[in-house]
Amino acid sequence: MALLETKGLTKLFGGLSAVDRLHLRVEQGDIMGLIGPNGSGKTTALNLITGFLKPTEGSVTYEGQDVTGLEPHELARKGLVRTFQITTLFENLTVRDNILHGSHLANPTTLMGALVRSGRYRRQRADMEARARELLALVGLEQRIDSVARDLSAGEHRYLEIAIALAANPRMVLLDEPATGLNPEEAAYLMDLIRTLSREGVTILLVEHNMRLITNICTRITVLNFGAKIAEGTPGEIVDDEAVVTAYLGRRRGA
Repeated sequence: MALLETKGLTKLFGGLSAVDRLHLRVEQGDIMGLIGPNGSGKTTALNLITGFLKPTEGSVTYEGQDVTGLEPHELARKGLVRTFQITTLFENLTVRDNILHGSHLANPTTLMGALVRSGRYRRQRADMEARARELLALVGLEQRIDSVARDLSAGEHRYLEIAIALAANPRMVLLDEPATGLNPEEAAYLMDLIRTLSREGVTILLVEHNMRLITNICTRITVLNFGAKIAEGTPGEIVDDEAVVTAYLGRRRGA
């Protein structure tokens, strides 16, 4: 059974198909790439899967359950979380506090417990602090724990957003162009980080334009063009696919 599967997933905007009958299957443990030219429907597909948009047609199944149309926070509680093209941090809070905010989905507490600082609340807070330090060590930001988020570099912003997603203890993470704005050294670190997450049991669906990153770390790749799937396979199969070359270059190979 696939961890995540879409069937006939479609989104129309004013009669135009942003996503056109997308069939996507992600197995547990995959690092699945989702690529295509600008405007091909990649981010819209992520928005449909994670509840930020409602599909016109089709379904989304996660862990064998139909989750079509569920709200983003409901999906996050089920272990399906995402990041965004534009980082969505609390810029005026510290790195630590950004992580703690992300931890609340996995560590719910009552308002009364927080107000009176109950024993349960204090234990949860200690556990969340410890988990925050673990996650920051994982993404290489342990020395920045007390820094204000707005003072981080572009690469550090990306790593922190991934750490926040991991704070919800997900089974699957959808990464939307995480290499945007990164220099080659930062992109290489990102590749190592994604591999580490995979080894630790997190399934990844990755939207990315950095083809070196995609072909080096993905187990399988799906290619979209004008909202429709035009190819799927291993990295080796995709880079040699004539339809993919035509979609990216606008001409046939050798023409």
